[in-house]
Amino acid sequence: MADAYDRGRPGFPEPAAQWLIGRDAAQVLELGAGTGKLTASLVAQGHDVVATDPDEAMLEVLASRVPGARPMLAAAESLPVADRSQDVVVAAQSFHWFDHDQALPEIARVLKPGGVLAVVWNHRDARIPWVRRLGDLIGTQNQLTDPTEVLGASGLFESPTSKSFKNWQDINRDVLVNLVVSRSNVSTLDEVAKQAKIDEVRAFYDDFGRGYDGMQLPYVTHCFRSRVVDRGAPEGEGDQETGITSTQDGSDTEMLLIDFR
Repeated sequence: MADAYDRGRPGFPEPAAQWLIGRDAAQVLELGAGTGKLTASLVAQGHDVVATDPDEAMLEVLASRVPGARPMLAAAESLPVADRSQDVVVAAQSFHWFDHDQALPEIARVLKPGGVLAVVWNHRDARIPWVRRLGDLIGTQNQLTDPTEVLGASGLFESPTSKSFKNWQDINRDVLVNLVVSRSNVSTLDEVAKQAKIDEVRAFYDDFGRGYDGMQLPYVTHCFRSRVVDRGAPEGEGDQETGITSTQDGSDTEMLLIDFR
């Protein structure tokens, strides 16, 4: 599914990426980076990005399309990263998948004092009639889209600020099919049901009257930023420059970086 995800999912507008991280070069830990839809923008803006995902196939695609990032096979609930080593932890289109009881303490642990947790989602702009029709066809997943309540309940983060941006994805028939196939509610169908859904999507595209050159699918990109609550210096902090936890003999432990090159 990694290739379909990369071909079918939208990217994120540059102003949104700048708002999430800030303009100054930062040490960024990305969670659930997938195939690097946001990662590419962050690296292009000059940030040092460690891009994590629990799916090795996703990271292989990310490594090939964003060679400037440092891929790491890891889940948000267990981060092999040193205490207080990251300026920003960011999650694009992935925060709703986390076990927040485990992930939020980990995120708070690895952030520097004053560090920021940034989360972002792309949502189709359903105010437009044909986009609503598409949503009716492929389904609209019921998922967390605002982290305010979860962050407040944790006691680890301040109340978030938010900002929204408009975004458009250039699509044609093939891109639309890949978008649908990459969705979890479709990818888990049996082959007969999945093919039936694909045929429906192709028919929808054809009925809409657009040719191979395609059209633009409108999105609203919702961004949130929340500062970590300072809880005092922990014991046994690791290397604050690299974020790699080191043993007394100087060997690097716990951080698993995968060099697909």
